[in-house]
Amino acid sequence: MIDIRNLHVSVEGKEILHDVNIKLLDGEVHALFGPNGSGKTTLIMTIIGYPQFKVTKGEIIFEGKNLLDLEIDERARLGIGVAQQRPPTIKGVKLRNIIDFYLKNNPEKVDYISKQIEKFEMQDFIDREINADLSGGEIKRSEIFQMVVSSPKFFILDEPDSGIDPEFLGKIGGMLTEILHSEKNKNQIITRSSGLIITHTGDILNYFNADLAHLMMNGTIGCTGNPQEMLEQIQQHGYEYCINCNRRKKREL
Repeated sequence: MIDIRNLHVSVEGKEILHDVNIKLLDGEVHALFGPNGSGKTTLIMTIIGYPQFKVTKGEIIFEGKNLLDLEIDERARLGIGVAQQRPPTIKGVKLRNIIDFYLKNNPEKVDYISKQIEKFEMQDFIDREINADLSGGEIKRSEIFQMVVSSPKFFILDEPDSGIDPEFLGKIGGMLTEILHSEKNKNQIITRSSGLIITHTGDILNYFNADLAHLMMNGTIGCTGNPQEMLEQIQQHGYEYCINCNRRKKREL
């Protein structure tokens, strides 16, 4: 699905990421842990294609295409979606406008989206401007519901469990499960969306089984392993312990 190879990224001439390698297969969901300032957001913005994040070395391959050759809108059309941690307010644009724009090209999804609006109790959001006068939890619900609508092949969630109460988290977890739902393609092969989820608390991992987790520190991937084991180590002993434990295991092998 997506293969990040030897990625180096600079912002305003300062290198933020170096030698980042992540390979995520079709149908896989990976978690990304790491302290503030470790480079997680820079990685997201680079995948999306924000121009101020300059790739100085490496490549990002998505379904055989090098994303570095494509603009932001072209990457979105390939099926890449993102829910940002702090998305902007968009005055004059309502959630209904986004849904209508999607349905214009996907009229067969009308019944499906109507059911999702009811299922996730989004009726009160439909005619409100995007993220205007919403609480933090409501903003996250609106952002992730837009992914439910668009059904991206590959989604990125930036700390969906940060700063929200259990009730909102449960609703977001339900939406995530919907995004991940499996279906048969035209060749009758079972497929599901793939994703990368950044999380500090790990609470969102209670709603699905992550296939792998990566720990980013100082602009690179320090270790990769079992998500629950890594999360327990981080919570009990900190990030450095998790990296050192992984190194010890490799030496023992």
